[in-house]
Amino acid sequence: MQDLKILALQANLIWENPEANRQAFRKLIEKHLDEHHLILLPETFTTGFPVNPKIFAETTAGTTMNWMKNMAVTSGAVVAGTLLLENDSGYANTLVWMSPDGDYRLYEKRHVFSMGGEDKRIQSGDRQLIVELNGWKIKPMICYDLRFPVWSKNRYLNQEFEYDLALYLANWPSVRSYPWRQLLIARAIENLAYVIGVNRVGNDDLGFDYNGFTMVLDAKGKVLAQGDENRETAVSVLLSKDELVRFREKFNVAPDWDDFEFRN
Repeated sequence: MQDLKILALQANLIWENPEANRQAFRKLIEKHLDEHHLILLPETFTTGFPVNPKIFAETTAGTTMNWMKNMAVTSGAVVAGTLLLENDSGYANTLVWMSPDGDYRLYEKRHVFSMGGEDKRIQSGDRQLIVELNGWKIKPMICYDLRFPVWSKNRYLNQEFEYDLALYLANWPSVRSYPWRQLLIARAIENLAYVIGVNRVGNDDLGFDYNGFTMVLDAKGKVLAQGDENRETAVSVLLSKDELVRFREKFNVAPDWDDFEFRN
């Protein structure tokens, strides 16, 4: 089974400056053109979080979508990050999964951060997304989704796991850094899956500080790689599918998981 090489870019975001952020991430991506299969960017990587969607939301034909396609072609990797996208009924904090062939998938953030007023500007999504890459099943999610174990829960149907890797792309403030790290560990253990949480560093114009701690964890909750605290870091990691399969065969609690269903 093919291993998966992933690049997670823990970077500072320039507040409300899409062009400057695109240029900065272009340089980071071009600096690491060494055959990654997947490149991960933080939440709202062109603007910071939260910003006014009436000013900064784009469309699927917009500049950032075209930029992501160009970066996917340049790197030969899938590029994933979130931005504000306009849809038929409003705006959504949307994760874009962009393939080098120009095909893309979208995931709209399910859990909008009401304590920060995100729910007043951004619509909540109602659909999960599972994508496949090189034989891996991957479930991408966004920031606050991490706090909701039911939405994150893996399934075991017909002796098959719904996903092998869960992603959380975030702008997670340093004041809540301890829960960030503990919840990532918990999600890996309870779902028998690799987990990657990608966070930003730096400060925004609202006075929030972000200290990174981008993390890659195996299905035991062991940290395989981690971004430096308060520093931009390119975290490159090779995930082994064989190791995941062996662990699941040795310690498969999935048949004992509770059955459940989602209700919107």
